[in-house]
Amino acid sequence: MTVHEEIEPAAAEEQFHLTGNYAPVPDEIDAVDLPVTGELPAELSGRYLRNGPNPRSPNDHWFTGDGMVHGVRISGGRARWYRNRFVRTDSFEHPFPLYDPADGSRQLRASVANTHVVRHAGKLLALVESSLPYEIDAELNTLGCHDFGGRLRDSMTAHPKICPTTGELHFFGYGNLREPYVTYHRADAAGELIIDQPVDVPGLTMMHDFCLTADYVIFLDLPVVFRLDLAMAGSGMPYRWSDEYGARLGVMRRDDPAAPVRWFEIAPCYVFHVANAHQAGDKIMITAARYASLWSDGAAEAKPQLWEWALDLGTGQVAERQLDDTASEFPRIDDRLTGLPASSVYTCAEHDILHYDLGSGRIATHRFGTGEPGEATFVPSADGPGYLMTYVYRPETDRSDLVVLDAGDVSAPPVAAVHLPRRVPNGFHGNWFDD
Repeated sequence: MTVHEEIEPAAAEEQFHLTGNYAPVPDEIDAVDLPVTGELPAELSGRYLRNGPNPRSPNDHWFTGDGMVHGVRISGGRARWYRNRFVRTDSFEHPFPLYDPADGSRQLRASVANTHVVRHAGKLLALVESSLPYEIDAELNTLGCHDFGGRLRDSMTAHPKICPTTGELHFFGYGNLREPYVTYHRADAAGELIIDQPVDVPGLTMMHDFCLTADYVIFLDLPVVFRLDLAMAGSGMPYRWSDEYGARLGVMRRDDPAAPVRWFEIAPCYVFHVANAHQAGDKIMITAARYASLWSDGAAEAKPQLWEWALDLGTGQVAERQLDDTASEFPRIDDRLTGLPASSVYTCAEHDILHYDLGSGRIATHRFGTGEPGEATFVPSADGPGYLMTYVYRPETDRSDLVVLDAGDVSAPPVAAVHLPRRVPNGFHGNWFDD
């Protein structure tokens, strides 16, 4: 079924996100019994789902393209199906703005739901940070907006954290044009919203991710700041780097979220994605992909690199250090270790997947040649270190593979590659959902 208009070639040449593997695909398809090179592990039974923008108009910014989930179903050593589906939000067929033009209030059901897909309390949720979540089913059909039974009156970050100990879902919302600019939320393991706590920050910044440890929640208040003039102009993202705003990390106690947040000043930077955080004695250790700056008028764009911050709760001091000078993004860990010590971090470079062993400092690389990998998701194994799954675009065939790597030996040849009937455009985040 074709669901978007053809994009004029002239417009595509002017906008990067309409060319190459950034370009949207024109339709939703189904394919069954996919060919596989290698052997899919028999223990894998589930679905790999990844979300990303698929703009339906040449005027859409890439970040605001409609969400499309691409999925592969695996069981019994076979790739049962591939399918892709738009997330059909309330604003999909009949768009309406995120902010009501009459009074500036937020219309949280207006959503492109294009950034992530997670599962909590039995619900699959497609996420974008500007809006409420949308629930989809295991066949990728959209079920509708999920607002926690009417209790959530805020947006939801696309990077919620599930505590491996309690099963609680931790997240935050931002985007109000007036205070509070940020609010922390928590749902229990059954999916009931139990905490809504405003966080005191001086302005509306683009807060894309945050951190969780066993005892703390850490917020990233960084100098990419909302500008009303850009929002009114309607051209691109309404956020820009600010030399004046400063950068800091805020530590909230999980057992007392209403207590004052403790702020730690850091060198100005921006972070889209945190790998993990954990406690080590009196210190909170944070690993993330760091940009020296972002969207600074007239400045060359910085490249993301893996960095570490050590927040000393005893002295109030912060130690910052660069872990590698390779440009890479989308850091992931074994999510069962969220908020706990995790020595392995996996990132994505232009043609490579990198495995950082934070304990030894060793870096292993899987090179795809001309192939272009996306984010690598960790998949647990009962018998070994686990697997990584990622979509890899093959320019020579203009198609993509779902590649399975050995998470303990990423440099080795792939465990398996599922050959898809089309390319999967560059996108954002996803997960393996075991049956």
